[in-house]
Amino acid sequence: MTDVLHRFLIEGAGVRGVLVRLNESWEAIRDAAPYPSAIATLLGETAVAASLFGGHTKIEGTVSVQFKGRQALRTLFAEYRAPGLLRGIAHWEAPLPEPLTLHSVGEGGLLAITLESPTPGQREPTRYQGLVGLDAESLADAFEQYFSQSEQLPTRMLFSVAGGTAAGILLQTLPGADADPDHWNRVQALLETLTPQELRDTDPATLLYRLFHEDGVRVLGEQPLQFQCTCSRERVGRVLIGLGEAEAVAAIQGDAAEITCEFCNRRYRFDRVDISQLFAGGGAAAGSSTPQ
Repeated sequence: MTDVLHRFLIEGAGVRGVLVRLNESWEAIRDAAPYPSAIATLLGETAVAASLFGGHTKIEGTVSVQFKGRQALRTLFAEYRAPGLLRGIAHWEAPLPEPLTLHSVGEGGLLAITLESPTPGQREPTRYQGLVGLDAESLADAFEQYFSQSEQLPTRMLFSVAGGTAAGILLQTLPGADADPDHWNRVQALLETLTPQELRDTDPATLLYRLFHEDGVRVLGEQPLQFQCTCSRERVGRVLIGLGEAEAVAAIQGDAAEITCEFCNRRYRFDRVDISQLFAGGGAAAGSSTPQ
């Protein structure tokens, strides 16, 4: 199991945590576009963050992390869907600032964490959105500040993205616990000994034991993670209907309109007969879709 989320408890310190490591799912997200290295790193951190928040909240719906900017970095988006399904995307414009940090691209931007949970007896899910301040050098710093302010619980996060691996860890004091500042300080000091390579490469059980065994660390559960896009021919058909028949027909190049999903590169082909069928109420079952 290469892509996995571990929830754990450091019993002696009153601290809970989540550890995430992505390989195949991260490669599927990264390979969807020719991302520059700096953009890929931020996108990997965003995908890890969405996974960490999914494990942290134990949500039955979705958690998404989204940055919308007005500078060189236009979009960062990653989504965790229970049980452990991921997707992500980034948009940017050259030239990119060096180094690429939140400070360098954050002016006029917006960073949000959105949770959607199914509501029994209702069609629409319950939705909560929190805005994350951008007065930070890194995504990890921004998220730490967000949790400290919104949940009023001390929180630490670390990310590491390199090659085909994206990994991260979240630590937070337990709500309602009489937290001993010395325990939290010790846990933070131990976390600081963790190198980026260890976070990416060390076996999760070995890593947690090495760091926190003196305080009684215990794994509470594991969740496999995998990439899965939400696109479908029916969804693309609804988008075309939303455009209106004239614009849908205008999208035809040659003998068909081809729409490519930016998340997974699957191509959907609608010819004139398909589009006529859409607007006649016949649905989008006909036609073809092609994985890239």
